[in-house]
Amino acid sequence: MLGALRRGLAAAGRRCAGARLPAGRGKTEGRRGAGWGAGPRPGRGGPGAGGVLAALAAFSLFSKNMEEKKEGESTRTEDTIIFLLKKAKLSIMKGELEEAERILHEALRLSHQSDNKKAVIYTYDLMANLAFLRGQLDSAEKLFKAAMSFLLAGDMKQDDNAIIEMSLKLASIYAAQNQHKLAFAGYEFCILTLEEKLAKYKDLPEDVLPAEERNNTNLLLGMSLDSYSRYLLANNQLPAAQRMYEKALQISREVQGDTHPQTVVLMNDLATVLDAQGLYDDAWAHAKRACELAKQTQHPEEHMVLNNLAGILMHKEDFLQAKQFYKEALKQAELKGDTASIQHIKEELAELARRRKTSNEV
Repeated sequence: MLGALRRGLAAAGRRCAGARLPAGRGKTEGRRGAGWGAGPRPGRGGPGAGGVLAALAAFSLFSKNMEEKKEGESTRTEDTIIFLLKKAKLSIMKGELEEAERILHEALRLSHQSDNKKAVIYTYDLMANLAFLRGQLDSAEKLFKAAMSFLLAGDMKQDDNAIIEMSLKLASIYAAQNQHKLAFAGYEFCILTLEEKLAKYKDLPEDVLPAEERNNTNLLLGMSLDSYSRYLLANNQLPAAQRMYEKALQISREVQGDTHPQTVVLMNDLATVLDAQGLYDDAWAHAKRACELAKQTQHPEEHMVLNNLAGILMHKEDFLQAKQFYKEALKQAELKGDTASIQHIKEELAELARRRKTSNEV
């Protein structure tokens, strides 16, 4: 669930303008590993990438019980809506996006006809996620706002995790559109609201507040910090990005553990920000640990972690060791058939050769 949102936000993060650092530095910021609270599934690529497609089809927090039919309450219309939603999700997973959109419009029509508010909200959310995935950001914005309006018109409070989830998606949309004031306000709302909630949760016993709800809120905060970090990194606000990554990494370690795929990704991302600031020794320490954990856990993005480590070594002018890590990264990328990474690593090897030549001439 939270992993689904995490990978969806990563897809939007890749569309942020200026999301590239100077040549030879930090080129892994758009490469995302497994999501928050999710298993080790790769989440790279655009439309057509199975991991992201499956992720964006997942339930949101507020609607996770949408398909749980209460005995005696199910109607034929409700059965039809549920069938259509499942069919739409399957179409998204298969990359049949136009068919998914057609099915969702039918589900929305039936939901309105039957005055099934939960179905309306959930369908709007799926439609918004689909538009988000296809890069139709204006449509996604309108659909997320429509779903939020339905939720807020009911009994849901503004600090509910479901509202914050959608606010985080909206912030990522504004970031991708370079609407910086709206993006900043959205990220700040999500982070400050979640921090206030967690402060209130601090002394509540488990019989009052289940551990799962506390963890979900913590993970949503981590996800918000992570998304904000990528936005700050894309806009070259490196010290601020570093602080956000450090907080996100701490949450991931506390809730999910050091060996969780997302912890490894965040460790690697923090190394990227440190490297971009010229803090090579600190960057090396984090990247080396991320590399060790990636190898230990067979992380799906191990080749990109290796690539990042090699880049840091190149900046430290340890060219021989950098070449060894680049070659290992290239070998793994080729085994995985990751064409984009293969091309990127080859470019980095060419840059390494150029720097070695320049260094020798001096």
